[in-house]
Amino acid sequence: MATAITIRDVPDETRDELASRAALSGRSLQEYVRSQLIELARRPDAEVLLARVRDRKQRIGSRLSVESILGHRDADRR
Repeated sequence: MATAITIRDVPDETRDELASRAALSGRSLQEYVRSQLIELARRPDAEVLLARVRDRKQRIGSRLSVESILGHRDADRR
């Protein structure tokens, strides 16, 4: 079941930017903001993601040193 949400005190410039983005995507402001909220809710926020990483690391352990990880990362950048 869908729920209506009212957001008060949105600055004019924020509303205008969202309306502009909606128009560029060929959608109404309501459709655009709805799609953005759905996408935002699908992604874990940084704290949730970090907690998942810490939990997984604790469960399976990690045998790689920080230096090794950074070395592999930097090798891809050369």
